[in-house]
Amino acid sequence: MTKAAVNHHQYHAAETEQDPPPPQIHHLHSINSTILIRQLPSQGLSFQLWPAAATLVSLLDRQALPLLLPPSSNRPLRLLELGSGTGLVGIAAAAVLGAAVTATDLPHVLPNLQFNVDANAGALAPCGGHVRVAALSWGDEAQMEEVGAEFDVVLGSDVVYHDHLYEPLLQTLRFLLLGREREVVFVMAHLKRWKKESAFFKKANKFFHVEIVHRDSPTNGDRVGVNVYTFVRRTDAVKSSK
Repeated sequence: MTKAAVNHHQYHAAETEQDPPPPQIHHLHSINSTILIRQLPSQGLSFQLWPAAATLVSLLDRQALPLLLPPSSNRPLRLLELGSGTGLVGIAAAAVLGAAVTATDLPHVLPNLQFNVDANAGALAPCGGHVRVAALSWGDEAQMEEVGAEFDVVLGSDVVYHDHLYEPLLQTLRFLLLGREREVVFVMAHLKRWKKESAFFKKANKFFHVEIVHRDSPTNGDRVGVNVYTFVRRTDAVKSSK
């Protein structure tokens, strides 16, 4: 039985709904495997796939971002994903890199996220990666403490969307990236949609060096393509954040 067939079998074995939608199939060429993702569009934005996630998965599959490579020590890369949604990026990172991934989102999103993690167990096993699912509402100090901050890299895709969440997202990034003994980098894939998003980047630049490290060409009639950014703490950021 091929890996794709195994994943299809696991996907359908995990189904809990009477008439679930067909899964989105994503091929990971670097490991000759397939990820199956269930979307539930009627339940909201967090239950759908977005362009920035596809970009990150492509870069992971090609291992095109040096930041997203396992460390030299004999331990897996530790990744935290913010706003995981369907879990595509985190699952791909665990499968391709053998990473230890903590995939987070709002509590009501977690059942579908866990569904997709379970359905792709066969894709994770060969490289030894695994995905832990956890609740994280941005800016919630108790949940941030529970998730912890012992990660090598933080990931996010299409997380700059609702302007009322800009400050909670920045608060979460300050918790994860500032005041740590070692440098932690936030890698964010983003498709620009509105001018108001500049307010997020303006605030972010007070605490982080923000750099574009990859640009996709526009597709599907979009004026711009997905950009991938890195956020690295500024040396004076801890003082300015108080």
